[in-house]
Amino acid sequence: MNSKQVRQTFLDFFQSKQHQIVASAPLVIKNDPTLMFTNAGMNQFKDLFLGNSPIKYSRIVDSQKCLRVSGKHNDLEEVGHDTYHHTMFEMLGNWSFGDYFKKDAIGWAWELLTKVYGVEQEDLYVTVFGGDQEDGLDKDMEAFDFWKAFVPENRILFGSKKDNFWEMGDTGPCGPCSEIHADIRSKEEKLAIPGRDLVNESHPQVIEIWNLVFIEFNRMSNGSLQQLPAKHVDTGMGFERLCMVLQKTQSNYDTDVFQPIISVIAKHAGLEYGLELKADIAMRVIADHLRAVAFAIADGQLPSNNKAGYVIRRILRRAVRYGFTFLGIREAFIFKLVDVLVNQMGDAFPELKSQQELVSRVIAEEEGNFLRTLATGIQKFHHYLLSAPKQGIIEGQFAFELFDTYGFPVDLTQLMAREEGWEVDMEGFLARLNEQKERSRAAAIKDTDDWVSVSSEADETLFTGYDLLEDQVEIIKYRKVTTPKKNFFQAVFNRTPFYAESGGQLGDCGVLISEEGEQIIVEDTQKENNLIVHVISKLPSDITGTFVARVDKIKRSATASNHSATHLLHAALRQVVGNHVEQKGSLLDQNRLRFDFSHFSKLTDEEIIQIEEIVNSRIRENISLTDMRTVNIEKAREMGAIALFGEKYGDEVRVIAFNPEFSIELCGGTHVQATGQIGLVKIVSESAIAAGVRRIEAISGIAALEFYNEQLRLVEEAKAMVKNPVDVIRGIQNLLDENKKLQSELDELKKEKIASLKSDLQKQIISMDGYNFLSAIIETDANSAKDLVFALRAENENLFALIGYVYQSKPGLALIISEDLATSKGWNAGQMIRELAKDIQGGGGGQPFFATAGGSKKEGLEAALEKVKTLFL
Repeated sequence: MNSKQVRQTFLDFFQSKQHQIVASAPLVIKNDPTLMFTNAGMNQFKDLFLGNSPIKYSRIVDSQKCLRVSGKHNDLEEVGHDTYHHTMFEMLGNWSFGDYFKKDAIGWAWELLTKVYGVEQEDLYVTVFGGDQEDGLDKDMEAFDFWKAFVPENRILFGSKKDNFWEMGDTGPCGPCSEIHADIRSKEEKLAIPGRDLVNESHPQVIEIWNLVFIEFNRMSNGSLQQLPAKHVDTGMGFERLCMVLQKTQSNYDTDVFQPIISVIAKHAGLEYGLELKADIAMRVIADHLRAVAFAIADGQLPSNNKAGYVIRRILRRAVRYGFTFLGIREAFIFKLVDVLVNQMGDAFPELKSQQELVSRVIAEEEGNFLRTLATGIQKFHHYLLSAPKQGIIEGQFAFELFDTYGFPVDLTQLMAREEGWEVDMEGFLARLNEQKERSRAAAIKDTDDWVSVSSEADETLFTGYDLLEDQVEIIKYRKVTTPKKNFFQAVFNRTPFYAESGGQLGDCGVLISEEGEQIIVEDTQKENNLIVHVISKLPSDITGTFVARVDKIKRSATASNHSATHLLHAALRQVVGNHVEQKGSLLDQNRLRFDFSHFSKLTDEEIIQIEEIVNSRIRENISLTDMRTVNIEKAREMGAIALFGEKYGDEVRVIAFNPEFSIELCGGTHVQATGQIGLVKIVSESAIAAGVRRIEAISGIAALEFYNEQLRLVEEAKAMVKNPVDVIRGIQNLLDENKKLQSELDELKKEKIASLKSDLQKQIISMDGYNFLSAIIETDANSAKDLVFALRAENENLFALIGYVYQSKPGLALIISEDLATSKGWNAGQMIRELAKDIQGGGGGQPFFATAGGSKKEGLEAALEKVKTLFL
């Protein structure tokens, strides 16, 4: 059974058990501050477990893309080195929300594995929860008894809380779980050691393939457990591991999930997979990381230096580095593997196929950038060897600088050091790394209390902000949040006019007014697991009362203007440059709009002007907003509504149109009632943010008017300065021409001065012990000093010249040594200049033959010139 059949069989089986097949959620998570990526199949159903969303289907089945590279679930370092860990993997799952429980979950799991997939029953072991005294929980005898109907008792094992009690996080829904393990060892190995002795012992051929989680508790922030009102089932089976079992291989990487990719990597490297361990590990790492990066980009996460983007960049760079170090690949090549991946998985995950070109281009650009970074790091490494303070040792601080500033992996620094017979001070490196981690950890500390219920009459919030900026509300629940910088509260209302940040639009702020007139500032509004959460600095005196929730009208109006302008901009872009344009991200607040879109070349000035003209003409037409609040998703697609890339939509969506023939999109944001309210739009910048992704920044309304007024003011000032009120351009050109002429005359004078200085310095050169020596102090700048010493070296063999100079009251030193002289004497200009710079209270460095230094104490130049004679000559 090939991998495509394995996946489809799973979905078909549970569909026959009345489960609704749903699509995988995007790999990148939005509206959940606790996660950057989907790391488990249950993530997209978190709101259902928490009771924040209504349950539409009580039975669900899916294959979910997951990524585990940070935090509690982090498999990155094991990837490629063992046979079964991955960064990106598929989680096959079946779910029950208040429907069936342990009996059916266990029975169906056994039926699918043994009857449908045909796994040998004697190769399977199961574990059940063995109880926990601290939590006051007994052994899960209910699950044990259900398993006894299928499995001999000697293959049913009791597990610890660590292995057999699943928790979403420090708080939240949780419950006992029952794992199914497969023993795929040879007959001889099974006879030597029973499989039951190797369960949960990290044996690569006795592995967990399926976890059945029985969610029935809620973990509170104080550590206690509360019974949930309904019981749920959450199962997860590792797709790649299942394929290994069914295809009878000894490694996930030997299945048809990975082998097509590994084969292409091996061919590119000119190697054969399976012959050399380090090369095999590198190929496995690259094949795994390709999947993680490609799916993340396809789901809307571009590599960057922040948060989720940094994680993706780090994974890709790790793959490049493995190819560079262990396969000898020195050019971009991972992007060429995308075609193979799309052929493997594009049918199951159509977003990969639709974004194929973008994924390839982004990976290619990232590879090229990092290969240049590696080249820079290698160059800096070799320069460091020439002037290292301690021979044979790479300082931890320098290794950390390469790592932190240039993205140069420390293990590559270690490898290069060993090749030179040097060592890296790893203790010093790790000390710097831990200091950085501690700073980040301290800044990220956040203690969130449990929700405190105030009213039980409403269990979800009605959003009224599309129609109202002020509403009568009650507080349903609240909690306190403590951070290093400040403490605040989060409150949930029964209804609210406040828009919660989502879809690129920032959240509303405003005020909460009690019946007694007490005012509480609403600083922000966020969406968390489908809850609209209001951020307030303090609680009202009486939290049980009724309040007026009033949105900041000015901010909302400006933000809505920018949001509607973004829709017009999107439509105009598609009209001018083509329908291939897709939104890749946005940021909207009261000050500006930022719109990221797919396009593979810079917009020309003419295109920008044309886009602006289209947008502003639509504004002048004063097109009325068409707001369709509840539309079936298929109906919306038939209408031509554009969906936001990387979003997961429900069955019912909101459609926003400004003349459906021009602009129609799926959108949950706030908008103007007619385009005329926008007033004016001005594009202020257009740039690239990644391969195939451009960014437009623009302003609208009053901000755009203020922009034009400021430009006019600058023009008026320029007219006055060039004394040409009629033709300011000609006035500026005349000024530039005059400046160019004066600069040319100044350069000639400077050349004459340098020639004169050179002649004077030539006369001061003296012969010492077989070489020519010069030390002098002159009045000039750093560049002229450099030109002088190089000119003198060209005309004098075996020259050692130290020039001290003063420019704008700042002292400097320039030291040059003829290469033959430096080699024969063992002199190093870079090392010498660091010592000499101390006399001018400065620092410097350079190469063995030329180095410079700057400082702040010009009176120390004489001492530096004397020191060079006593210390080094």
